[in-house]
Amino acid sequence: MTLSYKDVADIIKIIDSSSCDEVVVELADVKIVVRRGGGAGPVAAPVPPLTSAPSPAVIATPASSPPKAVPSAVPSSVSVPDGDDRIIVRAPMTGTFYRAPSPKDPPFVEVGSVVKAGDVLCSIEVMKLFTTITAEVSGRVVRIFPENAALVQFDQPLFAIEC
Repeated sequence: MTLSYKDVADIIKIIDSSSCDEVVVELADVKIVVRRGGGAGPVAAPVPPLTSAPSPAVIATPASSPPKAVPSAVPSSVSVPDGDDRIIVRAPMTGTFYRAPSPKDPPFVEVGSVVKAGDVLCSIEVMKLFTTITAEVSGRVVRIFPENAALVQFDQPLFAIEC
């Protein structure tokens, strides 16, 4: 069994809303330790904190076999507001939101851009790992919620797409 970004985010949410200070999840090939406030103690491999804000730290270390490759494009969370033809694309993970592949490149999309299902909307960086977020529907981008290089939280609105 493997853990998805959503699984890890759910674990962090549970820790955040409880009085627990630490949770350890160990699967066949991965061990995840979540500690409130970053926690102190021995760690198999030093890992920089996910954010500068006080939040639970997530430390993943290989247990017995090498880690599996992370997909280059993660489907985003999508919600449809009642009585509206706009789709809200939500962050599938916590990380740094980037509108362009690099600072010198133009943004993937702008407000008013027409996108097709599968088009790249942005990337989110988590610990030097960039994950591209793609559109799941075709339409026109009518709003971009976060600023470039802003920290986004799991399930935070990123884009509004009008179908």
